[in-house]
Amino acid sequence: MNGEAPVRSIVIAGGGSAGWMAAAALSRVLGGADHVSITLVESEEIGIVGVGEATIPPIQAFNGILGINNEEFIRATQATFKLGIEFVNWLRPGHRYLHPFGAYGQPVGLAPFHQHWLRARQLGDPVGIEAYSLTTQAAMRGRFQRPSSDPRSVLSTMAYAYHFDAALYAKYLRAYAEARGVVRREGRIAQVNLDGETGDIASLLLDDGGVIAGDLFIDCTGFRSLLLGQALGVGYEDWSRWLPCNSAQAVPSGKVPEDTPYTRSTAWGAGWQWRIPLQHRTGNGMVYCNSYMTDAEAGDILLGNLDSPALAQPMQLRFTTGRRTKFWHRNCVAAGLSSGFLEPLESTSIHLIQSSITRLITSFPRARMSPLLQAEYNRQMGNEFERVRDFLVLHYSATERDDTPFWRYCRTMPIPDSLAEKIALFRESGRLLERPHDLFWESSWLAVLLGQGIEPTGHDPMADSVPPAELDRMLRAMRKTIADAAEALPTQADYIDRYCRAAPPA
Repeated sequence: MNGEAPVRSIVIAGGGSAGWMAAAALSRVLGGADHVSITLVESEEIGIVGVGEATIPPIQAFNGILGINNEEFIRATQATFKLGIEFVNWLRPGHRYLHPFGAYGQPVGLAPFHQHWLRARQLGDPVGIEAYSLTTQAAMRGRFQRPSSDPRSVLSTMAYAYHFDAALYAKYLRAYAEARGVVRREGRIAQVNLDGETGDIASLLLDDGGVIAGDLFIDCTGFRSLLLGQALGVGYEDWSRWLPCNSAQAVPSGKVPEDTPYTRSTAWGAGWQWRIPLQHRTGNGMVYCNSYMTDAEAGDILLGNLDSPALAQPMQLRFTTGRRTKFWHRNCVAAGLSSGFLEPLESTSIHLIQSSITRLITSFPRARMSPLLQAEYNRQMGNEFERVRDFLVLHYSATERDDTPFWRYCRTMPIPDSLAEKIALFRESGRLLERPHDLFWESSWLAVLLGQGIEPTGHDPMADSVPPAELDRMLRAMRKTIADAAEALPTQADYIDRYCRAAPPA
């Protein structure tokens, strides 16, 4: 592509969730630019890697950009609500905790709420921090309601995301994008043609002989990374020394009762199993390291621990955790698995796709491919991947488990310096070190640090301003308010029945 020429044609290589998210968002924001065409190339013969059926709260902002009606979206994707993630057996066998999306408690003075809770704990109060989370209390009771926009209401402390069928999500976004002018081209990519002068991608040659030329290309070809990785030669940064799982098996099973508005992650001997309840079925999978567990063993654990009968044979996946050294190179931007892979432990896969797309929109090259613009995009995406990496590594490294070689490796492996610094500061004073592009809120780090057994030895002295008797009265009142509010909420099933029950699948 000529560096001075405007972008008049965008080609998205690959469909699935990543491709159709890109198509939907770009068609939305470029809808008034009739000189910009968007073509998506995909093959029905290539399946979708459906490991990401759970999301985190920022998906609501992405849906907001698209102007999507929430109830329509939920019905179309057979979605349920997600208040957090329950972790079972991660600290030690038999232990469990919830990472809720909402806030803990309410601010008091200059110190964050958890500092007052830490002080009470150090004064001998045994009540766990989960008692101060309405999101946790609602999740454990199987209840749900949308948060209140009134900051004076305890309901404003809740937050949520969705569980949905990734294939139905892609189908829904395809209809959305095609209604806004996106052209879908069926076919496999046989060759990526480069411009002999600039080295940019010039066109895609399809297996039927068709040629799709473009100015800007978005690589959504999955683990293969046909454009950014193979054609343009962008390297891959391997993070398996920190995140050693390299295999997964995924299988759908029958519908379960809608009494768990949260994802469940259960740790086993050399990996973990996910459970994601939808309106029409349940998503399940096993993520593991094949150096410590065979495929057959993983399959037996997965199928032997389903809550409902399997609806298919498990689909086998291989991966290397890490990221591309660049996410945007020349006239190609990667989104989804082609840009990197961080296992779905905290449901970040779909978010990272949406993050890459929204950053592309805010950095969209109107007149030229600016090296400065690309460098800033790559810096921001790189930082976000690293922050998510650190959060995932925390789950593995902060464990008491030494019952298998896999867990002995995880608890003794060197961890990134950025994570070690964060843990050390929290252990010392309960303070949470914030870094640029941290995806997860303070409450998320707090939930996992405490859930994984990392206890601060001190607290912020700003919390000492409240006398002990007043602190006890305040905490008791807060617990009662939260417990009463949780009991008053409708069950998730009742809420879905009232507002967004999907029709049974054909």
